[in-house]
Amino acid sequence: MATAHKITEDPFADTLKQILVELISLREKIQVHTSQSLQKYQQHFHSGLFSKSAFNLAHYLALRQFDFRLLHERLVNAGIPSLGYAEVSVLATLDSLIDLLSRATCIGYQPKKNPHKFGHSSGQQLLDQHCTNLLGSFHDHAKARVMVTLGSEAAWNYALIINLLKKGMTCARINCIHDDSKVWQGIIGNVRKAETETGQTCRIMMELAGHKIRTGAIALEAPVHHVKVKKDRAGKTIASGYLILTVDLKNAPTETSLFRIPIFKDLHKKLAPGMFLGFIDNQEKQRYLKVEKALSCNDWLVSCEKSAYLVSGSPLRLLTSEKLENKNTRAAYKLGKFDGEPLVIRLKKDDLLLLTANHFLGKPAEYSATGVLVQPAHIGCTLSKVLTKLEVGHPVWIDSGKLGAVVENINDQGALLRITVAKHGGIKIHSDKSIIFPETELGLPPLSKKDLTDLDFVCEYADMVCSSSTETLAEMECLMSELEKRKASKLPIIARIETKKAVKNLPDVLLGTIGRHSLGIMNAWSEPDMVLDGARLPGIQEEILGLCEAAHVPVISATQVSEAIAKKGMRSIPEFSDMAIAARADCIMLNKGSYVLEAIDALVNVMTRINEYQKGRFSGLTAFEW
Repeated sequence: MATAHKITEDPFADTLKQILVELISLREKIQVHTSQSLQKYQQHFHSGLFSKSAFNLAHYLALRQFDFRLLHERLVNAGIPSLGYAEVSVLATLDSLIDLLSRATCIGYQPKKNPHKFGHSSGQQLLDQHCTNLLGSFHDHAKARVMVTLGSEAAWNYALIINLLKKGMTCARINCIHDDSKVWQGIIGNVRKAETETGQTCRIMMELAGHKIRTGAIALEAPVHHVKVKKDRAGKTIASGYLILTVDLKNAPTETSLFRIPIFKDLHKKLAPGMFLGFIDNQEKQRYLKVEKALSCNDWLVSCEKSAYLVSGSPLRLLTSEKLENKNTRAAYKLGKFDGEPLVIRLKKDDLLLLTANHFLGKPAEYSATGVLVQPAHIGCTLSKVLTKLEVGHPVWIDSGKLGAVVENINDQGALLRITVAKHGGIKIHSDKSIIFPETELGLPPLSKKDLTDLDFVCEYADMVCSSSTETLAEMECLMSELEKRKASKLPIIARIETKKAVKNLPDVLLGTIGRHSLGIMNAWSEPDMVLDGARLPGIQEEILGLCEAAHVPVISATQVSEAIAKKGMRSIPEFSDMAIAARADCIMLNKGSYVLEAIDALVNVMTRINEYQKGRFSGLTAFEW
């Protein structure tokens, strides 16, 4: 007689039933919340219909109102897929889990409507299609999209463009803050020509300059140039000092950093290699410039065997040999006029800096003979009217976050800042460096006058336009309106996200735009502490990725990935780790640099390998903290 097996009670039965009840309740709450949240955007959609992406994003935002870490842990312990992969299709993921649990617990649950048909694969396909439409297809077998910032060199260096395309550049970025339409036209012409030659496509993104808030001009020292020679430890000269004498100061070649001094044409015509120019320097010492060679029809390379201090407009004597010098020889020529170097303004932590209107020239601090501060260092702000918006306690960042400060006082002269962040030894302030006021409402229009002018060119030649910064839906509406005026309403927009306010309003920007206009997001953080607590940055980046995946919107990572390689050619483990993390975005942006070809080669290699086993992105399980 067969022995009956004792039926063991399922220890997970009650747990699974409880999870099922929670998921059903969660689904109902999400649908109610979605209906309510989408109502405020109805005015933006004249057809009255929201896209699948808009619905899914609204579902995702509703889902993220809850902290479901405990639910996630219970699902994982029961061997059931988590909600951590729900971004691309929220309701379909919930319906799949509910159906699975209904079968497992023998509860014949039937939703009021059919299970959501927009499944996970459909959501992923929609995201992939949007990426291809916006950023182009992958090149060959490389699973990587790389955007490279192109400078003025790309307008004349066609070989650079060819090599970048061959290495894997799929998008080119032109920053409208630099150069002009003539240079931009040259860059775009070279890119289009290279596309034809290589058979590789390359999208062109032009980024608007925005409101240029920069440090003003700095007062100049006396017009004296120090010609430096190189000496060994024993004080013996081992290399002469060099400079360039020119009749054309405006068209300086980019391949040299030598100081250029103007001379008059009558002297220029008489110069020849081997000749000497005698002069008395600023320290009353006899010195000679030796004519080495002609660099061009306008420039002569000259050298000096001894250290010298050249004064603007110094008298010169033309000699065939320095040994034939006759001190009674009349000086028949003169150097042209040149400016002195800007005064050095170096600031350390706890120093004071007065931020003034732009018409005041910057100067270093003044101290008494006993070391007492008489006048703090000061520098102008190119957009002077923003000074009236500042309040005590507001943070200010200068030169891309190299110098941090807080407003300590407001007076008739400007805003007195206390330096809070500066590297050991201090920071030297230069003119034309960025000034950022992350917590100040500046009251500026979304687009500057320059932006409106540049848009005419952008609409004609670019494949997509990038805002200088997008913080609100109203700013997005303004840009879409300007594109429509130029009959370019189909030109895709890349919204640059780089401030705390922009992150907070990102759901609003996405819901008010997707389905109306082709959109991408640029995740751009230059210095984390400028805009938020640096420790929160990784979490914020995760949230941006999750939001955009739910909205089926492509993301461009512009967080200075491979910066050390591009600028210095230095490879390191942190650089490659950053590449692997950034590869979760749909495209990575590289800044320009002397080693950009090496940087793109490394980046494409990493991205291709990562994408072989990483599909999609991962989100947090906590409720949003915005």
